[in-house]
Amino acid sequence: MGIVKISDQLHEEIRKASTTMVRSINSQSEYWIKIGMLAELNPTMTYAEIIKQQLAQADVTAGESLHE
Repeated sequence: MGIVKISDQLHEEIRKASTTMVRSINSQSEYWIKIGMLAELNPTMTYAEIIKQQLAQADVTAGESLHE
């Protein structure tokens, strides 16, 4: 584990997002870093496609019964 220096403004945005997304500040930061890295590695994919791919790789399935 390392320390990453970020601006106070970015830290505040992470703090607000982490509250909304029910994640810790560290978890929210890690999530944004991971999604950003995946977006750079897959520039033709949308955010939704990246999330769908990650869920599939984790073997997460949402059956139709969840939408009823």
